Amino acid sequence: MPEPETVTPRSDAEIAAASTFADQAGDAAELGARLRVLREEAGLSLRELARRLDISASAVSQIERGVMRPSVNRLIAIVGELGASITDVFAGGTGAHAERSSFGSYSLLRQGEVAPVVLENGVIYRRLSGSRTSGIDHFESTFPPMTSASAGDASSFATHTGVESGVVISGELTVEVHGDTVTLRAGDSITYSSETPHRVSNRSPEPCVANWVIARAPHSDPSDPLFSESHTARS
Repeated sequence: MPEPETVTPRSDAEIAAASTFADQAGDAAELGARLRVLREEAGLSLRELARRLDISASAVSQIERGVMRPSVNRLIAIVGELGASITDVFAGGTGAHAERSSFGSYSLLRQGEVAPVVLENGVIYRRLSGSRTSGIDHFESTFPPMTSASAGDASSFATHTGVESGVVISGELTVEVHGDTVTLRAGDSITYSSETPHRVSNRSPEPCVANWVIARAPHSDPSDPLFSESHTARS
C-alpha cells in the first residue's frame, strides 16, 4: 500500500504572493474588459484601433483579454483614439462611488473606493477625481524603481493633446521634454504641453509617487512662452 503523499504547508509569504498574483490577474482582465467596452462604444474594430496605434491586432487583443498590461504611454494613446479619458478606465469611472453634496457643488472620493490600475512594469495609477470632469484627468502615479512610462521601448517618447502638470509627492522622477532632462524631487512640479514629445521615468532605486492633472485642451501650442520657459529649468 503506497504511503500517503506528504503535503508541505505553504508559508505565509507564498500564500500572500499567490493572492497578489490572482488579484493582479483579475485587475488586468477588468482593465482589458473596460478598454474593450470603450472601443466598442467608439464603433472601432480591433484591427482599426491597432492600425491607429501602429501596433498589431494581436497586441490589442492581448490587452483587452488581460494577457498583457499596457504601459502608461500606451494607455493614454488608446483612450485618446477612443475619445475617452484615463478616468474612464477605472472601475466606477463615471463617479458611481463618489459622495456628492446635496447641491452638486462637489464630489468626494474616499480612499479605497475605486481600485487602482496596475500597468506595465508595475506602474500604478490611482484616480483622484470623485467624478468625471470634462476635459480633465486627475490621478496619482506610482513608479517602481527603474521603470518608465514607455511601452517596451525605453527610448520612445509620448505625444497627445492637452497640457500636463505634475508634482512629486515622494521619491525622484525624471521628465524629458523639449530636449531637456529634468529631475524632480518631493515638492517639485512641472508643467508642459503634452503635444511636445515627452518621457517620464523613475531612474532611482526608490519608488516615486506623483500627482498629475492632464487638461485635454483642444490646442496647446508647444511654442507658447509658457512652455519655452522650460529651457531655463534646472535638473
